[in-house]
Amino acid sequence: MIHDPHHTLVALAVRLPCALTLTFADGATLPVDLSGVAQAYPALAALRNPALFATARVDSRGGYVVWVDDDLELAADNLRNMAIEQAGGIGNERLVNWMHKHGLTQERAAEAIGVSRRMLNYYLSGAKAIPKTVWLACLGWETVGEVAHG
Repeated sequence: MIHDPHHTLVALAVRLPCALTLTFADGATLPVDLSGVAQAYPALAALRNPALFATARVDSRGGYVVWVDDDLELAADNLRNMAIEQAGGIGNERLVNWMHKHGLTQERAAEAIGVSRRMLNYYLSGAKAIPKTVWLACLGWETVGEVAHG
């Protein structure tokens, strides 16, 4: 049973030297380039080896892309966020980090940016794409709302 179709992988295709096309249980198919993270993080440097990279597979539950069991794997939610950001969208982790940075509860965050708590939950879970206007509201709150309310 799939509990979170937005963050459950059902298939992948390797695109050498260091990219994947990921298919999620909600039907989304997204490309993600991992060359930047392979360069930036020593723990992921092995991904720069095309022979190893080509062995990528989805784990049995769809929660990870695995290269070396229990040693070299990336979580589906992080990969989806990365793919959305690379495509010019706003990944849900950006919104989560914004709330954490300002110590906002879901109720307070929803009020600050002018959306319902239910809609905020859709954005936070990845169930709905975060519109640019919502992210701009977050940035506006930082510059105006924090001074008035912080």
